[in-house]
Amino acid sequence: MQDHKLKVFCTVAETKSFSKASEIIRLTQPAVSLQIQALEEIYGAKLFNRSGCIITLTPAGELLYKYAKDINTLYTDAEKEIGKITGLVKGIVTIGASSTIGNYIMPTVISDFRKKFPKVNVHLLISNTKNIVEYLNAAGIDVGFVEGDVTKQKLLIEKVVSDEMVLIMSPLHTWAKRPYVSISELTREPFIIREEGSGTRQIIEKYLTKHGLHPQNIKSTLTFGSTESIKSAVENGLGVSIISRWAAKKELRYGTLKTATFKEDRFVRDFSLLRRKTKSFSHSLDSFLVYLKSYPFDKLLSS
Repeated sequence: MQDHKLKVFCTVAETKSFSKASEIIRLTQPAVSLQIQALEEIYGAKLFNRSGCIITLTPAGELLYKYAKDINTLYTDAEKEIGKITGLVKGIVTIGASSTIGNYIMPTVISDFRKKFPKVNVHLLISNTKNIVEYLNAAGIDVGFVEGDVTKQKLLIEKVVSDEMVLIMSPLHTWAKRPYVSISELTREPFIIREEGSGTRQIIEKYLTKHGLHPQNIKSTLTFGSTESIKSAVENGLGVSIISRWAAKKELRYGTLKTATFKEDRFVRDFSLLRRKTKSFSHSLDSFLVYLKSYPFDKLLSS
């Protein structure tokens, strides 16, 4: 029912980017441009000023954006009220998630949710925390799920589940049968770590520094850009690493990796739900959030 052209227009206006809007809406950039061009032809006015990479609204665009937001809100409210009468939950929920929760938790949660609400389509966008926050602030996604701290944001932040970071090693490693390892022992082994700028790398370095081990004292021999590549390297005996217990779940089940925790202190971070401060949520999003709050995450981790 919602006017797709207006949704595309609002997403471009809020992200100030045709490329980001195309990623969020799952359209090609040319398709996004065609939607905007169609609106400009309907209203006989230019809606955006384009100067290099900078995109701003024209006076006509500012006026349309004001009304488009109200129209989209009315569509949402109508859908919700009618859904309450019919008992039918349908629509689209767009979720943004950072890598660990997006790759290792949300696919199962979404699958279970759709078994209960088959008429709701869920779009999952996986990106880094910075992008998830930007997309949420720009109303490009409905909710976000991120790892670690999110500060100084005009968003509602709610803890969803804890995430324990664990030391991983090959089953043939000398530590493989040990439940605990001291942080100081990491200086004796090749350590595999994420790339510079990775949020996971930052929290690992922060944790180690807190316990007296500075990153420059670690024998870091390999740097990888994904958790999957790190797990593969560790399985092949190239070193040890620290990853989320959620990310190691499959390998632990099949015995291709072993894990240990640290003697000094548990290494725990939170996965958080991020939402905009708005009163207008669709019926499908309301249903997803209610479902999420009672979801048995602990059971999921132990299965």
